[in-house]
Amino acid sequence: MNIAVIGTGYVGLVTGTCFAETGNHVICVDIDEKKVERLKQGEIPIYEPGLDILFDRNTRQGRLKFTTNLKEGIQGAEVIFLALPTPPGEDGSADLSYVMGVAADLSEIIDAYTVVIDKSTVPVGTAEKVHAILSDKLSEDLFDVVSNPEFLREGVAVDDFMRPDRVVVGTSSERAKEVMSRLYEPFVRQGNPVYFMDERSAEMTKYAANSYLATRISFMNEIANLCEKVGANVDMVRLGMGSDSRIGKRFLFPGVGYGGSCFPKDVQALAKTAAENGYDFRILNSVMGVNDKQKHILSKKIIDYYGGNLSGKTIAVWGLAFKPNTDDIREAPALTIIEELLNAGASIKAFDPEAMENVKQVFGDRIQFAEEQYETLIGADSLAVITEWPVFRAPSYKVLRELLGEPVIFDGRNIYDPKVMETEGFYYDSIGRNKVVQKAEA
Repeated sequence: MNIAVIGTGYVGLVTGTCFAETGNHVICVDIDEKKVERLKQGEIPIYEPGLDILFDRNTRQGRLKFTTNLKEGIQGAEVIFLALPTPPGEDGSADLSYVMGVAADLSEIIDAYTVVIDKSTVPVGTAEKVHAILSDKLSEDLFDVVSNPEFLREGVAVDDFMRPDRVVVGTSSERAKEVMSRLYEPFVRQGNPVYFMDERSAEMTKYAANSYLATRISFMNEIANLCEKVGANVDMVRLGMGSDSRIGKRFLFPGVGYGGSCFPKDVQALAKTAAENGYDFRILNSVMGVNDKQKHILSKKIIDYYGGNLSGKTIAVWGLAFKPNTDDIREAPALTIIEELLNAGASIKAFDPEAMENVKQVFGDRIQFAEEQYETLIGADSLAVITEWPVFRAPSYKVLRELLGEPVIFDGRNIYDPKVMETEGFYYDSIGRNKVVQKAEA
């Protein structure tokens, strides 16, 4: 099948590459000339595990190509994916200007039956708006508009696409349904379902799923904060809850709040949609409030430890991305935490396996960056763990004690065992668990 993908961000690039991997011919279109040129030269502008292998194979074999020319990109395409940004506006609503702008452009150049697919996360009713723009210039028999939301987790996006839990397709057209069935058949051969539904329900499904997962995270963060006050251990609570088959084990880990490109904007957008329709979605408003508060938890622990004044103190920071296995720092808790520590007078030495270049664009020379994790400890007074990269999980405690000014660790992701910290002689403060308060002799 000939496929066009408009937009080469996380979703667009993974979508195009994975469709090419199953034998389709894919052209990805983007207005960023420098980005397209890099892609043509074999450079991937994002970090996503496993994407480089598929990208290299399919570009070499000619199934994956790139262009800035929209007309050239959609020439002969049977399906066109809109994988465009929908950033939140000041009021929390999704900005659809990119989607609508491309729809208007497509209405001028589509000349044969094409399925236009909203892959971007868009508010309920967007497919109808795209349809209206296309039908202003095109005959109804030349196109169908389909909602096909993505469910890709950064860090495992390739695996999510190649082996999806489910595929959601919103369409009222039998002709488009046949095209979408053929398109996704290679990905669901082992029986994972394709759910066909109306367009509005498909659009709502994506927002509902992400908002529910964000709700679980915020709920567990509230439980963790309460555990600290009553002397309970959130790890034990999490295990007890997760063993209930009605609840399950996933998304029950407390921490410093959720971030990234999806949860924050999707929760905001769904709450905005509710408000526009006269419904007060109180749970979502609480979820956002809890998450905003949670991003300040770790910096408060650090500032309180030093009596409110961090002047002359250097804090080593491990982890900057909003989650492991990505370089994405959008809405990353680390940005909030670092800013608060800087405002309290601290100096920061940071390390992240992939996200440091992006963070340099935010802080410039206001913080120091290290080439490897232990380098951050040299001259540092304490360590703050903010992102749970695997490389941080089994450190040399001997090296930590030798390099840190004093053996103090603030763990925003609960990756260390408090009993081990006690044995190793650290002051250790995490989320929802009792502190290890003794300090080892130097």
